[in-house]
Amino acid sequence: MSLSPRRRYALVGAGARAGLFLRALTTDHADVAELVALADTNPARPAVHNARLEALGAAPVPVYDAADFTEMLKREQVDVALVTTVDRYHDHYVAAALDAGCDAITEKPMTVDVAGCRRILDAQRRTGRDVRVTFNYRYNPLHEAVKRILASGEIGELGSVHFEWLLDVRHGADYFRRWHRDKANSGGLLVHKASHHFDLVNWWLDDEPERVYAAGRLFFYGDQGRRHGYARDYARAHGAATAEGDPFALRLADEPGLRELYLDAESHDGYHRDQNVFAGGVSIEDDMAVLVRYAGGPSMSYHLTAYAPWEGYRVMFNGSRGRLELEVVESDHVAPAAAAGVKGEPGAESTAERGFKRLLVRPYWAPPREVRVEGLSRGGHGGADVRMLADLIRPGDNVDPLGRTAGAVDGARALLTGLAGNESLVTGEAVRVKDLLDLSPNR
Repeated sequence: MSLSPRRRYALVGAGARAGLFLRALTTDHADVAELVALADTNPARPAVHNARLEALGAAPVPVYDAADFTEMLKREQVDVALVTTVDRYHDHYVAAALDAGCDAITEKPMTVDVAGCRRILDAQRRTGRDVRVTFNYRYNPLHEAVKRILASGEIGELGSVHFEWLLDVRHGADYFRRWHRDKANSGGLLVHKASHHFDLVNWWLDDEPERVYAAGRLFFYGDQGRRHGYARDYARAHGAATAEGDPFALRLADEPGLRELYLDAESHDGYHRDQNVFAGGVSIEDDMAVLVRYAGGPSMSYHLTAYAPWEGYRVMFNGSRGRLELEVVESDHVAPAAAAGVKGEPGAESTAERGFKRLLVRPYWAPPREVRVEGLSRGGHGGADVRMLADLIRPGDNVDPLGRTAGAVDGARALLTGLAGNESLVTGEAVRVKDLLDLSPNR
């Protein structure tokens, strides 16, 4: 591959998430990394990103159709392929990059089904190339503190975990406006969203799932919205008079970043980023409960709600010497002025929204002790994104005693919890993870 002292990167899937990586490559890490190409099925989106790069003082890069991905890797002498496409295509591009002699960095989830997971693992074993999965929650200082406390033995041997994650009616609704609403594209929220959470538990416990049982349904969004009195008759919000005043309608024309990437790009592929969250065609669940038994013995009860009035999570660890509790309220409500926005986009946050973070050790026979954690930030997933990007782009520069870097096997373990949960939703039975895919040969 390239003899350049800087590693050569190309990205496929130039949607909103791509911007995080492109900024890092061309600003903070431009001394060790070089962005050399972009690929997408829609030519308008790479053009938007090239314009944004120029605004940052970086040179625009060649643009390829995603169908020419392998040719792009060869022609541009790519060292590392960044995959930020629709989830169902991750395995296609990751495996193609490995076979072309490149390393790969892929957005989570690593893919959406067992066949795709096996395809990536087989390609890595065959080629010896490296795969990294962007589990940024591992890099949150709060989550690192949890890892250290559990490893210290302060609460003793771990018996069980209870984990509740709440997506509010701004953030949660967004999965029902876009391609994620089709389980064939995203694997559903047990795969797309919860893979973050399942990976955290695997990492915290240094363990892997053995058996999974799940119960869930579409309770709030899709066709259910009519039953709850929220449904309005429009297919997509833009240009629909019936969407006026609907707090669940996304105003693409009012969000400059989304307007450029999606509304102005529709003529090329017809993709609508602002679908009605209460329209038909939703095949994912919005309320899911999961029970997991881990190979090392602990169990976990997990619940994901995608229609909550506030956003955040609670995770509790019960041990033989006490209990560890983490509570994070990211926003205590959705302000009316921010309801039609997208979390993370400029203007989507309201000063009226409040949150807090608390990490508490509750030992036996002693008062609880609050753990103060330094380095927390409101931006970039609690300060995790910047640290993750440094680890991904400068892998030899960072000491990693906590083992934060996630590879293909880590991606598979997180994915398999969600896939076993999806299988259990269908069968009504507990699912043994090894019956889906045995990871033993990959250890």
